[in-house]
Amino acid sequence: MSCMTFCLPWNKNSNFASLQQLCWFIYGPHPLTLCLFSSLQGTRDPMFLTGVSFPPDWPVYSETLIKLSVYGVNDGYHWVMSAFINFLGSSSFSVADFLQSKDQQLCLSLRTADDSATVGTVVVNRMKMGEIEDGEVDHITADMHQKCTLVYESSHGRISDKDNGPIMNAVFKNAVCKVYRFQTVDSKWMLVREQMAECTLSFSIPKQLIALYIQEDTCRIQELKDLGELSPHWDNLRKDVISRYDQIIKEYQDTLAELEKLTGPLFKPSCSKGQKYLEFIPINLHTQRMRVTCPRKTDSFYDVVTVGAPAAHSQGFKNGGLQKLLSKYETEKKSTAYQCIYYPPEQTAKAREILCVVSQLQPHISALADQLLQTAQQSSSQPLRDVLKSLEEKTEQFVHALKDELVKSALLALHAARPGYISKSQTSAPSSPHEADPHPTSPVRSDSIPHHKEYDEEEWDRVWASVAKSLNCVIALVDKLQEQDNNNLESAPSHTLADVITSHSPAAVWLDQLSVLIQSLKECVAEVAERARRSMSFVLLQEAVCSTAQGLQLQQRRDAVFSQALAALACGFVMRLYAGLEDKGFLRQLHAVGLVAQFESLLSTYSEEIGMLEDMEVGISDLHRVTFRITEAASEEAVNLQPTISGRRDHYTVEVPLPHHAFQALPDELREGKPLRVLPVLFNVGINEQQTIAERFGDISLQERINQKNFEILEGYYKSLTNTVPSECKFNFQETMNIKELLNTLGQNVVTKKRKNVEILWLAGMICRRINGIRFTSCKSAKDRTSMSVTLEQCSLLRDEHQLNKDYFVRALDCMRREGCRIENVQKNIKCRKYAFNMLQLMAFPKYYRPPEGTYGKVDS
Repeated sequence: MSCMTFCLPWNKNSNFASLQQLCWFIYGPHPLTLCLFSSLQGTRDPMFLTGVSFPPDWPVYSETLIKLSVYGVNDGYHWVMSAFINFLGSSSFSVADFLQSKDQQLCLSLRTADDSATVGTVVVNRMKMGEIEDGEVDHITADMHQKCTLVYESSHGRISDKDNGPIMNAVFKNAVCKVYRFQTVDSKWMLVREQMAECTLSFSIPKQLIALYIQEDTCRIQELKDLGELSPHWDNLRKDVISRYDQIIKEYQDTLAELEKLTGPLFKPSCSKGQKYLEFIPINLHTQRMRVTCPRKTDSFYDVVTVGAPAAHSQGFKNGGLQKLLSKYETEKKSTAYQCIYYPPEQTAKAREILCVVSQLQPHISALADQLLQTAQQSSSQPLRDVLKSLEEKTEQFVHALKDELVKSALLALHAARPGYISKSQTSAPSSPHEADPHPTSPVRSDSIPHHKEYDEEEWDRVWASVAKSLNCVIALVDKLQEQDNNNLESAPSHTLADVITSHSPAAVWLDQLSVLIQSLKECVAEVAERARRSMSFVLLQEAVCSTAQGLQLQQRRDAVFSQALAALACGFVMRLYAGLEDKGFLRQLHAVGLVAQFESLLSTYSEEIGMLEDMEVGISDLHRVTFRITEAASEEAVNLQPTISGRRDHYTVEVPLPHHAFQALPDELREGKPLRVLPVLFNVGINEQQTIAERFGDISLQERINQKNFEILEGYYKSLTNTVPSECKFNFQETMNIKELLNTLGQNVVTKKRKNVEILWLAGMICRRINGIRFTSCKSAKDRTSMSVTLEQCSLLRDEHQLNKDYFVRALDCMRREGCRIENVQKNIKCRKYAFNMLQLMAFPKYYRPPEGTYGKVDS
């Protein structure tokens, strides 16, 4: 008969660290032995107990004998030594006796080692704590004189409940689940389940993004080649820029090839954050959900995405992060403008925007023009009018985008870069400094706008105006067609527009006329698009030429940081969407004003972490360039439920597929593919010992600026929300405090000079949850400080929203940090169940961000 021994503490306080240490020490091929030791100080009538679940593959039979041994241990770190261990008593029972007992509960007497005396009692209960994929888990719980207060169980793999349906399991993998039972203020019990999972998007989003980077840079090379013949000076500069793009493409192709080889975990561990080929992958990206079940209340759940701060660790932070490097970059560009025409950042951004508009609208206009001609032959008046309206709208957008002085000036600059260019200054004295121009083969300086004595500066205006004229001719002819159709319908109601056009009446020739006008429109649009494309490519050529030697590396850094940030955002969006599919108020808010994505950062503003924060600020800000769109999946297979990305660096769209039944239940706006906006905001409060140095001797202006700027963004979103979404559809939560009051308090805190003001983080997180936002928590690795923040937030929610008994707050906090999902996260990252803190570091931490004794020790991470 096999025997399993469970050694339990005789103490009111839990010490799960001892459990982990001793289990690791004695676990082997023999029958499972679990030991839990604790201090003798406190009470001999303990409240604490531990739950025990047997692994599915463990050989447990009805005749299996289970032995409970109780030890007392003196305080200190030498508890393993036998001199500090005091055996109190033991008791045994079989699994059959337990399962056949009344109410599935046994009251056992603790006997001394020689079985000569009874020293106490132990109550063993069977508790049903949820279901896992292979069936129900039975929890054997030992209690000494008291009913249990904390229970935990661990489940690795999929959890079969309504939070984990097919669409969840397609994207979120390798779940770890922990379950607790806590007492409320009215002496009732709440059931709390933590679930942490990896996300397929950790790798799939970056790989798609790298492929898009390669595609975009390949197109940019072709655009530069399409500029045509240039003077020797400009041609040499173009060759140099093309060479740089070739270098980026080669490096990205190599990185993508390495990523395609990877198999195994779906996250990048913190110890790999400096790996060059993994620089596009977010660090330690996980989702965490806390589900709370209370008596006579609907279940509540709270989600957070944990991820290492998006930063370019492989490139280092010796010279700062993106925010500082970009500022320095713009200064150096101006100083090297003698080689080229200097365009400020807003103009290069405008050039990219125009290129994007042209690439999107030109094929759209061409397709609508062909559709108009086809509709004129086959359909009645109303479909023709609908197509014409769409064509009119898209053409007006096209013309409006190109009516920009940047396009006109860039066309002139490109003309001046052609071979054989003759400037006005060579034929007459310049009337102003802007008309001065260098020699034909020398660079165009930043203070000069080139002119050509034979170049008509109004030509561009006439070219794009011809587009509008062509459209007006098409509209006029369609109006005549419809008028003729109406007249014929009055005399012969059976006639349709198609009959009028295809008959042998004089109106039949109108089809040919319409065809000619449509072809003219398409040609005009193509000519304008080609000129605009070349001029904007020439602007971007200047940007590349004016960049310093570090320009290439800076672009790669920004690409890598954005990739990490986008992977995290996509993960959070998908999780929030899945959770809100049945919430009409949330869905209305989603398509009306979008969602807030609130990033909480715990980085310090000292040493290397300043650079990380500068990277993170730019990466989060760049997420403004992203929109989401919901599509219908081809099937419910996991491969068809994976989000996909399209676009280029100035704008990306993430498409999130849903199964047919879920997609059809969405509001019309979402099913029609309306772009969905996500507004990223970042709040940072450093909490470690380095932040102490920064606050006393350094500079925290970066943190202050970030918090103030993002508070204003968050406040603006709230105003938009209250003005757009009806009050009855706004929120799906029970408000305990007016959101406006929370915003006011947050605004006061971001301008208050207070050290380690973590209230900023609490308030921002609270506001985010109350407005249906997406929550993210980050530190350097999302492993240690992040774990302290997430567990604190969870226990605070239990206290504030679910009436957790105040006497259990610290106990619950310690329990989650010792045995919850976050210590599992540490184990997954560094193969050690220790948070990477030491005692001196923790002295600088805010009180509730300190882990319990025995759970920390300085470990390389």
